[in-house]
Amino acid sequence: MSPEFKIPLEIEQYERKIYDLKQLIEISKGLNSQLEYNVLIDSILLTCMGHMQLFKAGIFLKKGIEHEVYTLHRNYKGFELDHLREYEISPDSELIEYLEKNNRCFSLEELNAALPEDPSLDTINIVAPMLVVPLMGKGKLNGIIVLGERINGEEFREDEKEYLLNIASLAGIAIRNAYLFEMATTDMMTKLKIHHFFQASLAEMRERSLHGKTPLSLIMLDIDHFKNFNDTYGHTCGDLVLIRVARIVMDSVRQVDVAARYGGEEFAVVLSGTDSGEAKTAAERIRREVEKSRVVCGRRELGVTISLGVTEFRPEEDTDNRSFIERADRALYMSKNDGRNRVTVL
Repeated sequence: MSPEFKIPLEIEQYERKIYDLKQLIEISKGLNSQLEYNVLIDSILLTCMGHMQLFKAGIFLKKGIEHEVYTLHRNYKGFELDHLREYEISPDSELIEYLEKNNRCFSLEELNAALPEDPSLDTINIVAPMLVVPLMGKGKLNGIIVLGERINGEEFREDEKEYLLNIASLAGIAIRNAYLFEMATTDMMTKLKIHHFFQASLAEMRERSLHGKTPLSLIMLDIDHFKNFNDTYGHTCGDLVLIRVARIVMDSVRQVDVAARYGGEEFAVVLSGTDSGEAKTAAERIRREVEKSRVVCGRRELGVTISLGVTEFRPEEDTDNRSFIERADRALYMSKNDGRNRVTVL
């Protein structure tokens, strides 16, 4: 190459690098200013899709501070998958260890060739991404980004893979910050959200419901005869009952919903985009699961029931959290007065 062409080419390459760095700074600002988990996931996926011109993107993450399994987050884009199925990868799998040791982008073919006996690749193969990007933070795998085909049909260049790793690194930091935020807003016994977070979230969700003209429902629930568990079997057994009911509540709601420990043995669930009929169905599902469950305390196996109250947001009446909560609470105590272990809609 003659000198007159070489210099402009080098300048162009440096200009490209400067542009990419500026873009990464903006991406970093955007991701690290967002602590709301679901919005953060959307931001990460849309950033990858926008910069790489992709049809599809998804991310495997741990669901929360109490989870170890990596699960495909429900906010995935473009992949045609079974919404009722959980796509999971064990933290003890060869895939996780391999990605932690080899922090680079992989094609599906490369992973299958490197780990032919690893059953966790069955999940990745079902999703069928074009590229797999580890999401590292402090030497640990925080998640796995899976990317589908590109709009232009081209393969990923090496410089683009490096750029994606930089995005993944920034995303890993942002997700770590989101985990720390989750710890600060989570009741460590039940792993549900604390009361203050519930109140703040309810106010925000009321505003979104009002402006978007979408339904919003609230479930208040209380453990029946909880004082008897403490008085008869001791506070340790009472704690086990709380933990068991909280787990069922958490497993019964979506990631877009908010499940909180309202206080003592009372819990609250805010259901986004859900009317009172759908909320009643969700409440009945929780009630049945609790009724079927058993809490093992020492040599005893204890049965538990709950009472629930359901109500839907009424913009003309619910100008603050208080009226909305009080109506759900009245419905809860109607269930108590009518014999417990039931759902009342008000």
